[in-house]
Amino acid sequence: MNPFSLDGQVALVTGANTGIGQAIAVAMAQAGAEVIAAGRRDCDETLALMGSGRAMRLDFTDPMAARDVFAGERIDILVNNAGIIRREDAAEFSEVDWDDVMDVNLKALFFTCQAFARAALPRGRGKIVNIASLLSFQGGIRVPSYTASKHGVAGLTKLMANEWAARGLNVNAIAPGYIETNNTQALRADPDRSQAILDRIPAGRWGRPEDIGQTAVFLAASASDYVNGAVLNVDGGWLAR
Repeated sequence: MNPFSLDGQVALVTGANTGIGQAIAVAMAQAGAEVIAAGRRDCDETLALMGSGRAMRLDFTDPMAARDVFAGERIDILVNNAGIIRREDAAEFSEVDWDDVMDVNLKALFFTCQAFARAALPRGRGKIVNIASLLSFQGGIRVPSYTASKHGVAGLTKLMANEWAARGLNVNAIAPGYIETNNTQALRADPDRSQAILDRIPAGRWGRPEDIGQTAVFLAASASDYVNGAVLNVDGGWLAR
């Protein structure tokens, strides 16, 4: 048996309409999984790239949006990628921007994991992959709720691993570095800022979405069965500097 195969597995990937989420969905489909591409917008492009699978509308501005998703069918793998960001100086940051980000990035993630676990624990097997951030370790600037939420993702990943590892559920997270997506277009378009970022990355390049996709496949496959509570940096060495 290929320990990196996802044949026969069903994976739900949130925020799968673009960027990192799309790359994860495509990589898991290529590894043999049946992928449910979930997003608050349509995932038609992702379905076309996968050549298979199906879409689901999930809008995590309601943090309980996935409460009933796992009760009606077997889903083996959950990837929590959906997230938002708000930028403003900490001294001026609004309660609305705080609550919006925390609801989507942290509250929705926890209760989606909870709903998945309630269905998977009786089966004694399941994989959860959360998408953390370099700001799970660093403070950043002008993104207080995003930083708090991603620190929270790292902490909840460890807590859930502590509770569920012995019961067959692996819970881990990926902390992407600077990846070539729509979210980083402005940074990459600024020659000085882009070069400053590249100068700190030992690998000497921006990450590609598929770098995260293949890591997610590893954490979803049997090859990672003894990996629990890890927050895996996929950053070209950024945090090692």
